[in-house]
This record gives sequence, C-alpha cells and structure tokens, in this order.
Amino acid sequence: MAKIVFGLNNCWAVKRWPLPEEWAEITRSLDIDVVQVSFDLFEPMLGNVGADILAERTREAVAKYGIKVHSTFTGLIMYSVNLLSHPDQFMRMAGVNWYFRGVELTRKMNVRITGGAIGAMSVYDYRNSERKQFIVSNLFENVRKIAEYAYYNNIEMLLWEPMPVPREIPWSIEETKYVLREVNKNSKIPVKLNIDLGHQCTLQGIEKDPYYWLQELAPESPSLHIQQTDGQGDRHWPFTEEYNKVGIIKAEKVIEAIEKSGAKEVYLFLEYIPAPEYPDDKVLEDLKISVKYWKQYL
Repeated sequence: MAKIVFGLNNCWAVKRWPLPEEWAEITRSLDIDVVQVSFDLFEPMLGNVGADILAERTREAVAKYGIKVHSTFTGLIMYSVNLLSHPDQFMRMAGVNWYFRGVELTRKMNVRITGGAIGAMSVYDYRNSERKQFIVSNLFENVRKIAEYAYYNNIEMLLWEPMPVPREIPWSIEETKYVLREVNKNSKIPVKLNIDLGHQCTLQGIEKDPYYWLQELAPESPSLHIQQTDGQGDRHWPFTEEYNKVGIIKAEKVIEAIEKSGAKEVYLFLEYIPAPEYPDDKVLEDLKISVKYWKQYL
C-alpha cells in the first residue's frame, strides 16, 4: 500500500500573504503540516538580498509552526518565460543561473528537493526539426548542470513537471519517459517528475486521462499537483461543491490509480491558483473546503 501524504503548494499566498510567518500560520490553522514552497514568493529576481532573508525567515517560520517543507518549486512567474529552452543562448544561460539561485535558496531553507517548469521552446524552434533537436539536447545538458550544482549544495533530487503545451517538454507520456531516460544519464542526482493532474487537457485519447498518467508514471513522480479541472483547461480550481460538480478529479480515483501504479510514497500538493481579483476571504474559505474534502479520504 502506498504512503500518500496531503499538503499544500503555497502559490495561493502569492501577493496576499507573502511573508513566511503569515502563510505558515494559515497553513497550520488548516491542519496541514507539509508544504511545497513556490518561488513566486521570492520574486522579483531570486538574486536579491530580500530573497536570502525570506529563505531564513521561511526556515524559522516552518519550524515554529511544525511544518515540513518537502520541496521548492517554480511558480507562475517563471512559467511565463522560456527559461532553459529560450532560443537565445545567453537567455538560456540566464535560466540556468536562475535555477542555480533557486538551488541556493533551497539549501538555505534546509530543503533537499527542488524543481518545476524547465523550459518552453519558441514556435519557430518547435517547428524546425533541426533547431528543436538542438534545443532539446542543450536542455538535457543544462539540466544535468543544475543537477550537478544541486548535488554540491546537498540537494538530493530535481523535479521536472510535464506541461500542457507541446512546446514545453515533456508533454506526452512517451515523451516523459524519454526525458527521464535521457536526462538521468550521468546525472549527479535523480531527476524525477512532479505530475500535475490538470496538464493532460491538450492531449488526446487515453493520454487525456489523468488517472492513466498516474498508473503509468506515479512511481516516477514522488510529488503531484492536484487541482480541480474539467479536463479542458489547466484550471487550478479548488475542490468546492461548485467546482466538484463539473470537475473530473475525484480523490478516491486518484488514490486508486496511485495504488495500481505500484508507487510506494507520493505527496499530493493542492495547487490552487485563485485569480488576483478574487476576494481574499474567499481564497481562505476555498482552501479550507478543499483541505476538508481531501482529508476525508486520507
């Protein structure tokens, strides 16, 4: 039987409760003791002195409230750019340096796992076979560099998130398995997955089924992002009565698929991303309802 642990990705706190003491207190009030920390809370630019201070404050705040930080992860800010798949070599180098900085902050928080969205190809590069091959090859090389830097910073694992856009590899199950094989060749530390159950929305056939992804790949995905979605878009809805009526993600089916996969341990992180204009108190209410929904199954 798989060990399944429920927690929160704290992207819900971005812009609303940006201080570690704030989001940690809210997290504990929800009876949650494990989180995945979003790098969006450390932007703009991870290289600023404020990010170092926030990393120290995060370490202190989670200790105060008895919370474990499982991993650090990219948020919407870095997902909005090309990162390691940028067509310009110097911008790719900037993406690598950004990840180096993320590794350093992860170490400062005494966390041993980091990762996220890795890169997005331009339309031209994706449609040009020669350029696509070059970008993908360079991508693997740069991820191995990050893995090596992570190794020397006492990081034990990198997480690579399959994405809902074909230009943002890996996209399909076959491509995901290929990425894992290739990037782990001569990698200093393991590169694993962080599957998101809303990212199958642009696929076709059986691969559009998030439960099929779990059955095929949950053993390679020590953490998952869970969101309510109708399967037609990357929604990041909460698990409220309103959205559960139209959503396709059911807790019992997620657990069943993980069990069928043979995975031994999986962390489920609720990745609820409310709109900026959504009322703050409603965000907290939706979080509370979503946590209650999942805790009745775990």
